[in-house]
Amino acid sequence: MQQFLKHREALLAAVIVLLIVAIGSRTPSFIAPGNLVEMFNDTAILIILALGQMMVLLTKGIDLSMAANLALTGMIVALLNFHYPAIPVVALLALATVLGLLMGIINGLLVWKLGIPAIVVTLGTMSIYRGIVFLLSNGGWVNANQMSADFLGLPRASLLGLPVLSWFAIAALFVVGYFLRYSRTGRALYTAGGNATAAYYTGINAGKMQFVSFCLSGALAGFCGYLWISRFAVAYVDVANGFELQVVAACVIGGISTMGGTGRVLGCMLGALFLGVINNALPVIGVSPFWQMAISGAVIVIAVVLNERGNKRKGRLILRDAAMARQKLAVKS
Repeated sequence: MQQFLKHREALLAAVIVLLIVAIGSRTPSFIAPGNLVEMFNDTAILIILALGQMMVLLTKGIDLSMAANLALTGMIVALLNFHYPAIPVVALLALATVLGLLMGIINGLLVWKLGIPAIVVTLGTMSIYRGIVFLLSNGGWVNANQMSADFLGLPRASLLGLPVLSWFAIAALFVVGYFLRYSRTGRALYTAGGNATAAYYTGINAGKMQFVSFCLSGALAGFCGYLWISRFAVAYVDVANGFELQVVAACVIGGISTMGGTGRVLGCMLGALFLGVINNALPVIGVSPFWQMAISGAVIVIAVVLNERGNKRKGRLILRDAAMARQKLAVKS
């Protein structure tokens, strides 16, 4: 078990490759380069959202409002594009990101300043954001024929053989990876969630780090609001309904601990890609959508069990080392 956890990301990558090869042996078109590119493109939004969720999980929080944030920002930019098609797409993308950031700030302040558990806050704001979507749209839809060509075209544009949407996901992976590894704030997120006592003595405010993580999560969700609506060319009340569970699942499968302080961007990406392959592969081999949900749920449960066993093992080792240190001091005295 210890060796499995140590090489988890390599094994997860191997499983993804084996799945692709196995499905490809049955359906050769599945492993065609064009289909693989499309499969990654289908997973791009999940990857970006999972990166935001990962930063929240690192601080022992959870953001269940991400999909609702996405739906609200997506509806706002879709309505603006419908009524004011002259607004540049870049401005709408920036607006969606800022609106998402504001919603993240609300979540972060409620958790940090009022001390309300993150799961309670984000469940509440999730319902509020969904309600605002309904009020803005009056329960109606914004369809592709009501959106401008520029609005729909950005994520679909091709650059070096990949859609721009895929390049957004790749850029997010590099930016978040650099932030977490090399920036002081990024390292503080790990410390705040992994060891609150050590964070306190090193001057790190764990609550403030949770606030920062919610801001980043909200901004990425808002950014994906435009990408989702443009990608699927429709905005309505139930956009991405329940997608927050897929986002959490991607993180957990990739080894991001729900107990905070543990996880890497590589694992986050592999967890999202694993779900992407599963979601694309099961329909190809004729598996019922209900079984798809069951299989995804089973994988999540197994991943959580492995994560928690790893955390307990780490905890036992820390206690063992502490006990040995006390024994050595007793012998010397």
